[in-house]
Amino acid sequence: MKKKYYSDEYLGTGVQWGSFVLSGGFLLLFLLFAFFAPDLTSQMVTKSFDFSVKYFGLFWQLLMLATLIVGLILMFSRYGRVRLGLKEKPQYGYFRWISMILCTLLASGGVFWAAGEPMAHFMNTPPLFASEGMSDWDRVVPGLSQAFFHWGFSAWAILGTVATIVIMYAHYHKGMPLKPRTILYPVFGDKIYRKNNIFGILSDVTSIVAVAAGTIGAIGFLGLQAAYAFEELFGVPSTLFTQISFIVILVTIASISAVTGVDKGIQILSRFNVGFAVVLMILILIVGPTMFIFDAFIAAEAFQIQNYLMMSLTRADSAWLGWWTIFFWGWFIGFGPMMAIFISRISRGRTIRELIIAVAIIAPLVSNFWFATLGGTGVWLEIQTPESVSVPLNDVGQEAAVMAILNQLPLGGILAFGFLFITVIFVATTTDSMSYASAVAVTGNDDPSKYLRVFWALIFGATAVALLAMGDSGGSIGMLQNFIVVSAVPVSILILPPVWDSVKVAKKLAIEQGIRKKEDE
Repeated sequence: MKKKYYSDEYLGTGVQWGSFVLSGGFLLLFLLFAFFAPDLTSQMVTKSFDFSVKYFGLFWQLLMLATLIVGLILMFSRYGRVRLGLKEKPQYGYFRWISMILCTLLASGGVFWAAGEPMAHFMNTPPLFASEGMSDWDRVVPGLSQAFFHWGFSAWAILGTVATIVIMYAHYHKGMPLKPRTILYPVFGDKIYRKNNIFGILSDVTSIVAVAAGTIGAIGFLGLQAAYAFEELFGVPSTLFTQISFIVILVTIASISAVTGVDKGIQILSRFNVGFAVVLMILILIVGPTMFIFDAFIAAEAFQIQNYLMMSLTRADSAWLGWWTIFFWGWFIGFGPMMAIFISRISRGRTIRELIIAVAIIAPLVSNFWFATLGGTGVWLEIQTPESVSVPLNDVGQEAAVMAILNQLPLGGILAFGFLFITVIFVATTTDSMSYASAVAVTGNDDPSKYLRVFWALIFGATAVALLAMGDSGGSIGMLQNFIVVSAVPVSILILPPVWDSVKVAKKLAIEQGIRKKEDE
């Protein structure tokens, strides 16, 4: 790193107190408002959500699609051979590497939404594909494909492709601090690292707040689902107290993992998560509707690919878009900068082609098959026994869908306990990963203090409790969703430049590595 980054004018690698105080202070202030003025806070969040959906929804749809397209172009071009991170060999093997990637987005909501979302789209076919006289199979394919789309190629591409390329170039190749503002290095150059640079400060602070919102949402969803599952398994009523108890458990696990570091804590949890999830998935395939799952997965994947542009750019039914697609896009966009930092940390020595394939192709396909296995089983059970899944889903909410499905399968009790266990560990991994990224964001150091990581994990948990308490009268999920979407607005502007800057970076590195000759310019 250049000496000037240790000067009074430029950032170093210690705690940047301005970003730390502003981001942490915002979340603490939000906590105070939530506890002492819950109705006012709820109204403000809801109004901000409506504004975000109305004025940023189309922009987010275009941004998500453009990010995927540029990533695929880089993957298929000769720039795909460019090696990132100034390292000849990767630090982690393929399974460990992809496991850590999968245990971010999929863990943050995949367990919660994998059962309920396919069922919701099956019961109420998305507006783009709804028509009169549809048969059960006619509703299965577009319903599953809509869930695939929300947790598929565009969702994963925004998390760790073009922005990751820019950050790895600026940090590892140019010696710049590892912070969200590093995304703007190709635009502003060294000036973005000045301590008083307003764009740099806003980039860091808004990215921390947005990833906090996304992680808080995942924690809140976990509290709802785990408490409901605990009631079904052991008869303990699902109350705010039990929801908070599970949040305390997962934050404790995340804090212990944070103390052990990335190379031990996150890596061990990720490998365990993926391995255990595979076992559960295989069990469901064996005792569930095996051929239906495979048929539905293939048909829905083909349907999604065939209709991808329409699904990406539809503007019909703004209320439906706001509750589903725009909500998910806001969630994933909010995760974008911090996920790019995290994936940069674990991807040194990988080529651009390996990065895009892992993040934008393998991870989405695994996610989609997970949704097909759990959600597809729910749809099949609903067809065989009408209202067996839909009624719990409608009466209780998304958190009831998993138990409604597993209770109808052989070994249902064992599977349900397995899902309860893996849900806690999954979200603890996400909390640890994002507390790590937040700690990195306020230090610029890829090995931040363990105490700083624990601080963020505790703040995430406390804010999730506040939001659940605000929405205790039936609106918990809505409050969590609104808070997530609002926080993504400034971050969406930050992650726009990598759509074209990643191509420029790939060209520079291709010339440096002899993949492209300079005279080809």
